[in-house]
Amino acid sequence: MPGTAIPGTAMRSPAYGFPYLPFGGDVVDRLVHAWQGRFTLSISPSAVTLAFADWAMHLGNAPGKQAVLADKAVRKLVRLMVYAGAAAVDRDTPPCIDPLPGDRRFAHPDWRQFPYTLYAQSFLLAQQWVHNATTGIPGLSQANARIVPFVARQLLDVAAPSNNPFTNPETLRTVFATGGMNFAFGMANWTEDVLRLMTGRRPKGLDAFQVGRDVAVTPGSVVFRNELIELIQYAPSTASVHAEPVLIVPAWIMKYYILDLSPENSLVRYLVGRGFTVFVISWRNPGPELRDCGLDDYRRLGVMAALDAIDAICETGKTPPPVHACGYCLGGTLLTIAAAAMARDGDPRLKTLTLLAAQTDFTEAGELMLFINESQVAYLEDIMWEAGYLDTAQMAGAFQMLRSNDLIWSQVVQEYLRGRRPEVNDLMAWNADGTRLPYRMHSEYMHQLLLGNDLSEGRYRVDGRPVVLSDIRAPIFAVGTRRDHVAPWRSVYKINLQSDTTTTFLLTDGGHNAGIVAGPDRPDRQYRMSERGPDDRYVDPDLWLESTPAASGSWWRAWADWLDRRSDAEPMAARPVGSAEHGLGPLCPAPGHYVLER
Repeated sequence: MPGTAIPGTAMRSPAYGFPYLPFGGDVVDRLVHAWQGRFTLSISPSAVTLAFADWAMHLGNAPGKQAVLADKAVRKLVRLMVYAGAAAVDRDTPPCIDPLPGDRRFAHPDWRQFPYTLYAQSFLLAQQWVHNATTGIPGLSQANARIVPFVARQLLDVAAPSNNPFTNPETLRTVFATGGMNFAFGMANWTEDVLRLMTGRRPKGLDAFQVGRDVAVTPGSVVFRNELIELIQYAPSTASVHAEPVLIVPAWIMKYYILDLSPENSLVRYLVGRGFTVFVISWRNPGPELRDCGLDDYRRLGVMAALDAIDAICETGKTPPPVHACGYCLGGTLLTIAAAAMARDGDPRLKTLTLLAAQTDFTEAGELMLFINESQVAYLEDIMWEAGYLDTAQMAGAFQMLRSNDLIWSQVVQEYLRGRRPEVNDLMAWNADGTRLPYRMHSEYMHQLLLGNDLSEGRYRVDGRPVVLSDIRAPIFAVGTRRDHVAPWRSVYKINLQSDTTTTFLLTDGGHNAGIVAGPDRPDRQYRMSERGPDDRYVDPDLWLESTPAASGSWWRAWADWLDRRSDAEPMAARPVGSAEHGLGPLCPAPGHYVLER
């Protein structure tokens, strides 16, 4: 089953459609911006400068706000002085301010001792004042009102006492315990990390998790390949299976095996064990040759090509069974686009639709939207123009900034100041195995989905005609995670506003990745789940959270049960892998070749 060719590689602007001049000022500008992006984590200096200029001008013209800030500064200083005097005498003095929820930097009991408690309280009061100074400014644009407090918080975090070895009691305790050797160990760790980065080697400890040996080990074979995907079919582990196969569409921003990690953390293995025939798309890691591969190419050569191959493999009596389709993150967004187009065109091949931490409305798309404006998008396009893709290191830097305390400063303190390497797990190894994004696809994604919100508002076009989510009639199962910085659960919940079919929404613990990779045997986990029919009244997310009871355990079981109820009651004999009759015989063992591309 041959794939459709990807368009050529002429350098064209996705936004305007005209070819770039081979020599001109725009080329110089793009090269300069690409060079700058290596030092700015792909964040536009112009966007940040304009945001702070907007803030400064509006604050400068708000004397009332200035007076309030001055009053707050004096009050906080007085509170700190009173606390300092009391804490110097009595170490059990209650703090004058508590950290924000989730801030664990000052949780250790040593931070309650004088003078370290004074350092922590000073920082937290300053943090609160800076937040007051950068929010609630009358007239500030909505986009800049998000950028300014975020950047100010990042800059302030650099000076946090937890990051200073002389003001962090936990680090000082380590110094005394090791006789200062922790700094020698930390320097060795830093040197090793720099050398590995310069030579392109993986971070320390990740070699313990090799793809195909330690992770992505569920037995299966690649049964179809084109220039963009490998389709993996997993071998059955039960004598009988459900008639309806499961197709998993991961995001191409990640390697697919996050859903097939270690055996105890493998969603793929769990589904196979529950009697499902499972197919997974493994995306190619694009290079410059795929710079002109767009969103619709991913739909055609990804989702639709996979469905065609599954039809041929699973047909019984020349009638292929409908498919349980599941999309994760951006793969879920793409799958929703494909499902809406199929519904519009009368294509009945989807039995159900499952969306894992996937957004279909981007008006509240979380902290990733902080720098998504016209200035930032143009800057990113210039960075991608040079290489033809957005590199994994550039994406990783932006994601780390969103959770800098957890992903940057905690690593600096633990590995370089205290000289301790964390224990590496399979999820950490997967997270370091990044992918690239094609120039055209990423540009279309930012313009049409993030900036334009075309999918939610009925302007997104497939084959020249718009698609709308309300056309989808397959039952929907949507999963959100409580601490998701990439796809906030309230944004995922909006599928309830857009769908006219039976929709089940499930909210689970954890973040964007750890919440999905929950393992079937996790009594420490909790989730909430409810079903809404097409004629049921809408319930807003906060009321839903308050009124929906929590259940213990992994959400995997609840989802598999939901699939069971929507599958044919009569099981069938387990299918062989591939179909030699249709030229879809096994091409190579799973995990295939594309997942190994660096």
